Amino acid sequence: MSALLAVLLGNKALLGFLASVIAALCWGAHQRLAGARAERGKLAAAEAAARAVAEQVQNDVGALPADAVQRS
Repeated sequence: MSALLAVLLGNKALLGFLASVIAALCWGAHQRLAGARAERGKLAAAEAAARAVAEQVQNDVGALPADAVQRS
């Protein structure tokens, strides 16, 4: 184990390559989380708009006189 660690830390080119790979993986994970956060925001906005329409429809139905309400 220590021999492997010595090889990894002793070779600057290999150490730089591994650092680049780790940085790329972390950047990809960050972008994935940012995309998920943005999607949740869009979904919340769409749900709020749908809720507003549903409340408006409910208010409109409640404002109708009893004889104008269509029974199914």
